[in-house]
Amino acid sequence: MTTFIGDFPCKIDEKGRLAFPSAFLKQLGEAEEYRFVVKKDIFETCLVLYTMEEWQRQTMILRSKLNPYKKEHNTFLRTFYKGTAEVVLDKNNRLLLPKRLSELAQIDKEALLAGQDNKIEIWSKDLYDQIFDDDDLFAEMAEKILGNDSVMPEKFDS
Repeated sequence: MTTFIGDFPCKIDEKGRLAFPSAFLKQLGEAEEYRFVVKKDIFETCLVLYTMEEWQRQTMILRSKLNPYKKEHNTFLRTFYKGTAEVVLDKNNRLLLPKRLSELAQIDKEALLAGQDNKIEIWSKDLYDQIFDDDDLFAEMAEKILGNDSVMPEKFDS
C-alpha cells in the first residue's frame, strides 16, 4: 500500500490536465501504467484520487458494511459512486480531470495535490489556502483528538 506525503501546487492546462508531481510518482514506484479512481470527497469541496489497489480496498470495506438490498444502503452506494471516474496518467505523466468533477471541486486553473496517507486530495489552490490557514484551530483539534492522557504511544526499541 502506498503512503502519499507532501502537497504540490499544479497548473491545469486548457484541456483540464495537470502534471502529476514527480514526488508522488516516486512514492508509487515503478509501474507499466498508473491507473487511479477519482471522485468527489464526501466531506470537503475537493476530489480524492485513489490508486487502483486502494480503490479495491475501499470497495471491500463498503461491501463488508453495506447490504445493497437495504434501501438506505443502496442509496448510500449510489451516492458514493456518483461521478466516480477511472483516470490514467498519459505518457507525459499528466492526469486528465473529468470536467464535471473539476467543476464540483471548484478547480479551474490552479490545483493543489495533497498527500493524505493512502489517497491524494485534489483541491482548488485558492480554496485550499483559505481552509487550511488556521494553525490555532489545528492545534485545538490535535489536542482534542490526540491529547488523551490515557493513551500512550508504544515504545520502540532503538
